[in-house]
Amino acid sequence: MDRLKLKAVLGNHPHIKAVKSGELRSDLFDLDFVEYTPTNTAFKPMVREQAFDVCEMAIVTYLMAKAYGKPLVLLPATMLGRFQHAYALYNPAHGALGPSDLEGKRVGIRSFTTTTGAWIRGILANDYGVALDKIRWITFENPHVAEYVDTTERAPKDKNILQMLLDGELDAVLGETSDSPKLKPLFPDPAAEAAKWYARRDVVPVNHLVVVTEKLARSRPDVVAGVYDLLKRNKDQAVPALAPDFVPFGVEANRKALELIVDYAFQQALIPRRYAVEELFDESTRGLN
Repeated sequence: MDRLKLKAVLGNHPHIKAVKSGELRSDLFDLDFVEYTPTNTAFKPMVREQAFDVCEMAIVTYLMAKAYGKPLVLLPATMLGRFQHAYALYNPAHGALGPSDLEGKRVGIRSFTTTTGAWIRGILANDYGVALDKIRWITFENPHVAEYVDTTERAPKDKNILQMLLDGELDAVLGETSDSPKLKPLFPDPAAEAAKWYARRDVVPVNHLVVVTEKLARSRPDVVAGVYDLLKRNKDQAVPALAPDFVPFGVEANRKALELIVDYAFQQALIPRRYAVEELFDESTRGLN
């Protein structure tokens, strides 16, 4: 069979460096990488037009795409996993604020549907008892999935999220980091909070995995398995087998994180029902471990 040329978007992650450089290759296909900076700017064309054969994708974007019947197939290949507690900030100049104090406050987030936002809101609701619907959400971008109706308040077009926090126009922001000495983490000691959370949940929050088009999965399941194997080979070479694993590969290795983000996305009305982990994959990817 002819070698397939696959149009691909993957971020510059250390654990897939050899694949991106072409040092690790497949006998079945070539990956023709298209660079998007930041990588999340590729999610919208992938969801809306299936613009690439292989694409990194935030897990909540994928869950929502699935809910609206987009022809995408998930691979259990994590590109980005991280603890989320450090990605919430407030401005102490306007008074002390902790995670339990957000009800009635103005909280900024790039888009309500970001995966980091969904993880942090899940932590706020389930670990701190915050009523998410009592927060005044201010957003800056449309969701990647066009069909989702975003009911949040939109920030004025010329506004910057961190500047609004500095100016006192927002009380807190989610999904951002800053080296400004004027801003503080909403969780007082993010690393300690993350360690406690991990001890309780045994989960590293996954942000980005990989999707392929349904067309590719149906026509060449061997190639889809080959893409996964290639990425996994690179990960196994590049990442020592330590716990916790921030870039888990395989359905079982990702199961707990996927169950939890499905729960959080459902609680936040981003998806219409709770999906079983098996439903997130298809026959070409469900057995990948």
